[in-house]
Amino acid sequence: MASVVLSGDTSGSITVAAPAVAGSNTQTLVAATGTLAPLISGTAVASTSGTAINFDNVIPSWAKRVIVMFQGVSTNGTGIIQVQLGTGTTPTYTITGYLGGAMSVQSTSPTSANYTTGFGLVPQQAAAAIHHGVMTISLVNASTNAWAASSTSSRSDLAQSGSSAGTIALAAALTSVRVIGSATGSPSDTFDAGTINILYE
Repeated sequence: MASVVLSGDTSGSITVAAPAVAGSNTQTLVAATGTLAPLISGTAVASTSGTAINFDNVIPSWAKRVIVMFQGVSTNGTGIIQVQLGTGTTPTYTITGYLGGAMSVQSTSPTSANYTTGFGLVPQQAAAAIHHGVMTISLVNASTNAWAASSTSSRSDLAQSGSSAGTIALAAALTSVRVIGSATGSPSDTFDAGTINILYE
C-alpha cells in the first residue's frame, strides 16, 4: 500500500507526494492566511405557532454565511414566507430595501414576483402550502454590511418548486435572522407546521 509523505518548503506551502507505484503524483497545497471558522448549528425551532421564528443575537461578528433551513413549514395565511435580517443586540429587523425576486414552477405554469420587505422564499403563498428547502445568505462586503441570498425550495403538498435571489445592505453588522409570513413586511400570518433552523460559519 502506498504511503503519503508530507514535506515543507521555503515558500510556506505543503507538498503532498505519493511514492510511485505505476507513475507518480504530486500535489501542492498553497499556504493561505486567515481564520478557520467552524460551521455551527443553531437550535431547531418548531414553526407551529407564533407570527415570527426568531434567531435573535446569535450571529457572531466573524460570520460570513448564514443558512436557513425549512422542514415542512406552513402558515395559516397567504403572506409570503420571507427571511429578514436584524442588527444590534436587541435586534432591529430591516423590513425595507431588499432587492430581488422569486420564481416558482407548478407543472408548466411559472409564477414570479419581486420582493422588497425580506428575502422571499417563493413568489406566492397558500395556507395549505408546506415548504421544504434551504436559503443561503452570504456576506458581499463587510464595509457596507451587504449580504446576498439565494434559495431553493419545494412543496410536499403540491408538485411545485421555487427559487429566489436578492441582496440587502444593512445599517450595521448582522446579528439576527427571523422568518415571517407577511404581505407587508411586518409579522402577520401564524406558523402552523414545521421546523426551522440555521447554520452559520
